Amino acid sequence: MTTLTIPPTIPSPREDAKKLHKAFKGLGCDTTRVIQILAHRNSEQRSLIQQEYETTYSEPLSKRLSSEIRGHLKKALLLWLHDPPTRDAKITRSALTSSVVDNQATTEIICSRTPSQLRRLKEVYLSNYHSPLERDIENQTSGDHKKLLLGYITTPRYEGPEFDHLMVEEDAKQLYKSGEKKIGTDEKTFIRIFTERSTTHLAAVSSAYTASFGNSLDKAIKSETSGSFMRGLLTILRCATDSNMYFAKLLRKSMKGIGTDDRRLIRVIVTRTEIDMVHIKAAYYSQYGKPLTHAVRSDTSGHYEDFLIHLLGTDY
Repeated sequence: MTTLTIPPTIPSPREDAKKLHKAFKGLGCDTTRVIQILAHRNSEQRSLIQQEYETTYSEPLSKRLSSEIRGHLKKALLLWLHDPPTRDAKITRSALTSSVVDNQATTEIICSRTPSQLRRLKEVYLSNYHSPLERDIENQTSGDHKKLLLGYITTPRYEGPEFDHLMVEEDAKQLYKSGEKKIGTDEKTFIRIFTERSTTHLAAVSSAYTASFGNSLDKAIKSETSGSFMRGLLTILRCATDSNMYFAKLLRKSMKGIGTDDRRLIRVIVTRTEIDMVHIKAAYYSQYGKPLTHAVRSDTSGHYEDFLIHLLGTDY
């Protein structure tokens, strides 16, 4: 469920475009007005506003925002303008083509998305960047991490709730034999099971693994694998067992300790607001005993803070 709040009476896209243009005119930008408009429009409404703005003022709204806004707020607003699949494609493209490949962002986006979301991501990626996502992953990543990502975006997976109990037990045994039971790790088995099975199936495998072998599959992955490959497996597993808690913990990690990982904070809040942020906020409160909004307020400031809080909505 979304935390996005939309006014009961919504101005037309033309009215919103005019108000935004007015906010940009004169000395300085009326950033508060920009936030009040854009943080309370859904994906379709934002798209119509952008179309109207460019038609009326012969300039993309994103270009004007780039010249008027600075810092973390600029990054968050520019990401927010897009619909979810375009946003995912933009994040992934940037992560794969930066001077140092951002394996963290690539893994987080790809390994946390459903098969239908990944299909749409690949379509938008190809359309916008004229390069198949598979090719860029092939060229920019390596080793077992690359094999996992390629398998995860190319293998069709069932998205329903049913699973085969016998197959679950067999997969749990195969993972144990390929990891904890032997010297070294059979990465191929982990890749095959994690890329071919549905999320409900993997959640059941996780429970069966603990019941049969006493250790959690999560801990087994940590002890048997490493680096980006390990993070990919853990992302797939944690999203299968409790995706809301997975994102709640990412948010906590982005704000924990000295400094803030603003790239991750923006990425998670902006990409999940229109999908499941209500449930992520509940998971955050359950895990850490305080509202997510309190944590965001303590780690951000100014208009940047205001924008994120507008997206998150009222305290849980």
